[in-house]
Amino acid sequence: MIKILCVGKIKEGYLQELINDYLKRISKYHKIEIIELKDDVNYQKEIDNLLEHIKTSDYNIALDIKGRQVTSETFANLIDKTFLVNSTITFIIGGSLGLNEEVKSKCNQIISFSLLTFPHGLFRGVLLEQIYRSFKIINNETYHK
Repeated sequence: MIKILCVGKIKEGYLQELINDYLKRISKYHKIEIIELKDDVNYQKEIDNLLEHIKTSDYNIALDIKGRQVTSETFANLIDKTFLVNSTITFIIGGSLGLNEEVKSKCNQIISFSLLTFPHGLFRGVLLEQIYRSFKIINNETYHK
């Protein structure tokens, strides 16, 4: 199971279409679920809500600008090897203020996709595309270049 734990709802229709498209593509390979948490003006409430949903039995990956940058191949390898020993990978995307150290300390890894800052909805689409690309790489299927 892949879970994406994220703060905030997608308001833009075109981003929701992108997300739905990749969810459909990924579901041919693996079960996937997006858990949307309410964004809150009180940052600590937002963090507490995230912490309530992080399970120590999952392999938790924080997505943070200060994390380790990886290639698509490395990301695919991480997914492939993690599923050999863990049944669930949870990707965690924070709200506009990001993830604090307490949330990051609950994670097995912290990964950055870029030093750039992305809108949260767009980044969710990028994450899903990379998960889909990973399954294509893992299965030696054409897509990845």
